[in-house]
Amino acid sequence: MKDADRASIIKASWKLHDLVESAYFTHPASKGSPDWQEKQRLLLADMALHLLQTSVKPGDIDLQKLTNNVHAILTISDQFLPHAGLKAATASLYEPLEP
Repeated sequence: MKDADRASIIKASWKLHDLVESAYFTHPASKGSPDWQEKQRLLLADMALHLLQTSVKPGDIDLQKLTNNVHAILTISDQFLPHAGLKAATASLYEPLEP
């Protein structure tokens, strides 16, 4: 992919990010309330946009950012898919990579 295309995607993603993040911060739900999962869906969308940005940024992928993005997505998704053990899967994300 050309760097100009990557830049266009990232620019568009920031516009989406601003909309999603604004909706998240203004959502009145608190943990345990009936609409908490709706607020968590917004947070998941926010983290997915960060993953998109990390993935398409020109140059080598920043593995620390990728790790953090995946950790956040798995942690948030765990409440939607509790049977999948996604939160437990995050334990190995920060282990050193084999040479």
